[in-house]
Amino acid sequence: MSACKDQDPRIHAIQSRIRVVPDFPKPGIMFQDITTLLLDPKAFKDTIDLFVERYKSKNISVVAGIEARGFIFGPPIALAIGAKFVPLRKPNKLPGKVFKQEYDLEYGSDCLEMHIGAVEAGERALVVDDLIATGGTLRAAMDLLERAGAEVVECACVIEIPDLKLLQGKEQLNGKPLYVLVESQ
Repeated sequence: MSACKDQDPRIHAIQSRIRVVPDFPKPGIMFQDITTLLLDPKAFKDTIDLFVERYKSKNISVVAGIEARGFIFGPPIALAIGAKFVPLRKPNKLPGKVFKQEYDLEYGSDCLEMHIGAVEAGERALVVDDLIATGGTLRAAMDLLERAGAEVVECACVIEIPDLKLLQGKEQLNGKPLYVLVESQ
């Protein structure tokens, strides 16, 4: 589900601040660069505010952010809705015992890790990242949280990339709701 682009004027401003970088990190990839969004304090705040407005009354106790850009959006959302923030990291970045989950990317494969004990059974979780492409990263994040006994309420992304067979990406979420603010340019 996307934010209603026709009713909220903040959506257009957010979308206009996202830069597209061709052939990064490899030829053929149209990289959606959110660093230009972060340079505009109003657009960045509006991005956080839209997510907070959606989640403030959903009884979310965990906001899980996916490394690295999920770390930018997740913590302010967590603070604003009174939830804890749990980082989901690349391999060998977390000290202590971790759950691991491997997944496929549009241009390779990777692994996410989460501290054992960071999430308790029965907690309601929101997964946050900057974008959804093939859905593999979000699926891995959901798997980690569910292995710890959490209920994943929804996945939230700033950007969706419909050109990358997004239907397949959404299918990776096994029926969990997906909320995105803008489509890629």
